[in-house]
Amino acid sequence: MATTAPVHGSAAGRYNRNRRGRLAVWWQEIDRGTLILVLVLMAIGAVAVASGSPASARRLSTANDKLPALHFFYLHVRWQVLGLGAMFWASSLSKDSARRFGILLAAAMLAALVLVPIAGYEVNGAKRWLRFGFSLQPSEFLKCGYPILLAWILSWRARDPQIPVVAMCFGLIAFLGALLMMQPDFGSTMLFSGTFLVLILLSGIDVKRLAAFFAVGLAGLVVMYFTYDNGRNRIDNFLFGGTAFDQVDLAQRTLLNGGWTGLGFWMGTRKMALPEAHTDYIFSVIGEEFGLIACMVIVVLYLAILFRIFLRLVNEEDLFTVLAASGFAAQFGGQAFINILVNLQLFPSKGMTLPLISYGGSSTIAMGLCIGLLLAITRRNPFIQREKFSLRAIGDTQ
Repeated sequence: MATTAPVHGSAAGRYNRNRRGRLAVWWQEIDRGTLILVLVLMAIGAVAVASGSPASARRLSTANDKLPALHFFYLHVRWQVLGLGAMFWASSLSKDSARRFGILLAAAMLAALVLVPIAGYEVNGAKRWLRFGFSLQPSEFLKCGYPILLAWILSWRARDPQIPVVAMCFGLIAFLGALLMMQPDFGSTMLFSGTFLVLILLSGIDVKRLAAFFAVGLAGLVVMYFTYDNGRNRIDNFLFGGTAFDQVDLAQRTLLNGGWTGLGFWMGTRKMALPEAHTDYIFSVIGEEFGLIACMVIVVLYLAILFRIFLRLVNEEDLFTVLAASGFAAQFGGQAFINILVNLQLFPSKGMTLPLISYGGSSTIAMGLCIGLLLAITRRNPFIQREKFSLRAIGDTQ
């Protein structure tokens, strides 16, 4: 009687099954709500850049080189594809791998920031970029690792209460602030300082140390006012009013020109006089062509993402996860609402893009990487019950 040899699946078949299994686990463990909201904002961003592209293309065209109306839209879609790739890759990492990657990336970008004053090149009066055959803005990619690095250092306190983690973080933000102001980049300095403040507050810093932080910050602001002409002019224009041709004033006029429902796609007129219509002031372009209702929807989407992140942390038991995810949320929300407030003429101009919506090369890829690392850090097995995390168990931070 003949016997039939067992048939084993091919190597390709086993690989496909394993890949489908890993994909299923990834889908179960990530925060799908945050992912969906991010994808919605990126879709809105593509439409918004298509809306603002003609204004910037005309502004940057020359007699010999006329840019097509959708020049920046085509570029933006390519950057979005790369940003999505970075996001999905990073979100597939385990929490430990995401932590190691974030720490190494932060260290590398800090080293790159040291090189910027020496080997960087200048654009619009600021030296913020390095060239390696392509342009790299280290401060944008530092955002991907900075919350992870701070959270990692602050989480040492849970293992050894004697480690002066806050003093170490103070030294780090002072070093980073000095590097950024050498460019100068006051907006990023404020954003990183705000993220640092959120994390040390969560870590249980005492009131005296907190007062010292505010005193140092106020002193830095005074020094910046008297030594950084561009920053002083922006603050003066915000406090005392500027001319009708100031960027922030033009942005507010553009934003309100569309009323509640907007003038319609490509029907805006004031946007054509607006500088950086596809980047810093894209929120105003949205207001003119799609209306204030569309602007409110965008604000709600940003708030929903922040709510989802903090909701994810309610039952989290790991200090590092709480701090790192909160840092990403503070950084993301801070950048978004600073940009929106600038467009509403409620905050001095900072040259800061609207995350997931504005056109950008480094910024789009870096934001995708940030979201991916956030999703990786907050990955959770839905079938495991967790105890609620309590900051009181940590005690006062040194």
